[in-house]
Amino acid sequence: MTDQSPEAEPLRQEPAADQTSLPRRRPPTFGDPGPGSGGSSLFERPQRAASPVGHEPQPQRDSLPPLPARGEPAPQRGGGNGLPQRGGADALPQRGGPDTLRGPDALPQRGGAGGLPQRGGADGLPQRGGTGGLPQRGGADSLPQRGAGDGLPQRGGAGGPLLPRRTGRSRPGRHRSPHRLSVASDAPALIIAAPGSAAGQYVTVIEEIAAVAESSCPGVEIRVGFVEGDAHGLAENLAFDTPPTGERPLNGVLVPLLAGPHPVLDMTFGRAVDGTGGDVMLGAHLGPHPLIAEALHARLAEAGLARETRSRGLSISSSNYGVLVLADRGEESVQSAGVAAVLLASRLTLPTAHASIDDPAGIDAALARLREAGAARPIIAPCVIGPETPQRDLDTVSNAIGAPCAAPLGAHPAIGQLVAIRYGAALTRLSMAAG
Repeated sequence: MTDQSPEAEPLRQEPAADQTSLPRRRPPTFGDPGPGSGGSSLFERPQRAASPVGHEPQPQRDSLPPLPARGEPAPQRGGGNGLPQRGGADALPQRGGPDTLRGPDALPQRGGAGGLPQRGGADGLPQRGGTGGLPQRGGADSLPQRGAGDGLPQRGGAGGPLLPRRTGRSRPGRHRSPHRLSVASDAPALIIAAPGSAAGQYVTVIEEIAAVAESSCPGVEIRVGFVEGDAHGLAENLAFDTPPTGERPLNGVLVPLLAGPHPVLDMTFGRAVDGTGGDVMLGAHLGPHPLIAEALHARLAEAGLARETRSRGLSISSSNYGVLVLADRGEESVQSAGVAAVLLASRLTLPTAHASIDDPAGIDAALARLREAGAARPIIAPCVIGPETPQRDLDTVSNAIGAPCAAPLGAHPAIGQLVAIRYGAALTRLSMAAG
């Protein structure tokens, strides 16, 4: 048992003689010796290495002048080497200061003896209307007036030089439409050779085609000659009173009103041109041409058999419609209609096939090609102008295959433009032959 009385002396343990005491941790205080000072604190830091030879030591914080305490005035500019102060002995010159500043080095004053020039002063800026001022309109030394004696040249004035007038003639260019022709005043006449007679149902259509061609060939004489009938016959329109004159030894250019070759009408046109003795040149047929496909597309859209807008880009149509492009007659006419069918297919993204109107076997083969392409419902697009093909022939084909038929090309604006294009191409060939 242990004695618990207050008189009991607590037990003490004496440290061993050879045991060293451990250092005690204490918080760092301001002013502690630096690193390497020999202290035994664990917070000691290594001292800064001595400055190398040849380099001055960095200024210590204690050597710098102390900052002013709160409430003391800050050092002012203008000390020994301070900046010049406004108003001091070496101050900057002031505008309008005392007379001591008005020396040769003083700033010029507005309105003073050597100051800036003032508007309206003796040597001031020139005034409008003054003696040496700016020239006034209508004065002695004024600007030239339009219409005066020695003024600017006037359009159509007397005596003075005339300015050139802008002509209304269209000039050839990169983006110029090919059916807008610019021809000389002595250009040969344009003779439109139309199938049928002047008393037929297509007279109004042919007149509209001629009007479009006339607008595309300003200043050119337009004639229309019909193959049949006595009125406005083709031979009558191929006759000229005077021999050809000018650079082009030609009286006229005959353009057949046909979408493609025709075995019977081509012979008729050829004999009529040969009878002129070389004064008339025979032009090409209207097709094949992209404008033919444009007119076919328009006629299908008018009949509700195709969309009006042209398809853009690559698209696969899910419709079961196909277009049968019908030519008039002859193998060459079928080939021309084939070109139009390809161009039409690119516009509608629909299967197309072509055949001659008088070839039942060719029509059956064309329908078979459409069925192979997935088009079980054909629609007919006649590749004819109209006067060369009786309407009953188109109705016969339509009823035989049970397919709706669009109207012929007729007076579509593209047809009149093609007439002007073929006329211009004939003039180009004539110029190349003459050169």
